[in-house]
Amino acid sequence: MKSWWIMRGDGKPHDDWELPPPPSWRAFADHTGADDRMARRFGNLERGATFQVDDHEVDLVNTALLLRRPLLVTGAPGTGKSSLAFAIAHELKLGPVLYWPINSRSALPEGLYNYDAIGRLQETSVRQASAAASADAEDSGRPERHAAPPDIGSYITLGPLGTALLPSDRPRVLLIDEIDKGDIDLPNDLLNIFEEGRYTIPELVRLAERQPEARVSTADPDGRAVITAGTISCRAFPVVILTSNGERDFPPAFLRRCLQLDLHQPDKDKLARIVEAHLGPQARQQAADLIEEFLQRRERNILATDQLLNAVYLLVSGTGKDPGDLEELLSSLLHPLGEMSPG
Repeated sequence: MKSWWIMRGDGKPHDDWELPPPPSWRAFADHTGADDRMARRFGNLERGATFQVDDHEVDLVNTALLLRRPLLVTGAPGTGKSSLAFAIAHELKLGPVLYWPINSRSALPEGLYNYDAIGRLQETSVRQASAAASADAEDSGRPERHAAPPDIGSYITLGPLGTALLPSDRPRVLLIDEIDKGDIDLPNDLLNIFEEGRYTIPELVRLAERQPEARVSTADPDGRAVITAGTISCRAFPVVILTSNGERDFPPAFLRRCLQLDLHQPDKDKLARIVEAHLGPQARQQAADLIEEFLQRRERNILATDQLLNAVYLLVSGTGKDPGDLEELLSSLLHPLGEMSPG
């Protein structure tokens, strides 16, 4: 039995144990406020505060901010493509990051808004049935009673992209994650949104004369917004970060509207700064040999920086004190993520 084991593997129930503090990238809040609940969705409360950027990366971010252009970020797994969005939001105090994870079924409407037509139809039917029952129970000489349909705004929820385009004095940060996994038409479908910064909700446009304003839900926890005449138009174009794993080529028209940033694997100095940002200066000193080992392994295989952080956390927490533990754990934690590309 090893000194750091919590589960002993002997099948005997016991409660004489206590977990040490978690790594900063796996810490969770009490989630009582909207910001905390948004942070919980990404499993990381310090993702923006601890992300390390180089001058070239800061150059490209600022260029995208000034030109109001999306930033297409590529790079190997674990280079911090997604974390860059959180770093921008944290440093510029732009609120929670709006997150749109892309999969093979993702299309533009999903990012803009969702209309629960079936739910509204069901509620309308329930109201009509209730009104009819009330009319039958009362004097038949009274006029027929009709139930008013439920407010359409209660059945519309803006998506991450739709929420990012709401008018505000300062831009929101929108992370469109792994866009190369989406429908082949998605990049082209985004072109007009990127150019115009506006969109309409047809269901609200059709009711604009009778109901010029509608109060809808947004992608923020407990978020609500008032839409006028079914049209949303941004005042400050959002800070759009699109990440790509390089699995496909994008149309020239799409690339023309984006700035492109390729994140390289962090070198020795940057790895040391990343370790210090997450685990402190003492961990940076203790991890010197481990960083060297990580770099040697990364030359032969694809490895992600968070694998190093996991290994350093176990090292500084005393997990590797038993003989042979650290080497065995390194083999498990620093396992290759894929084949190295030739050349």
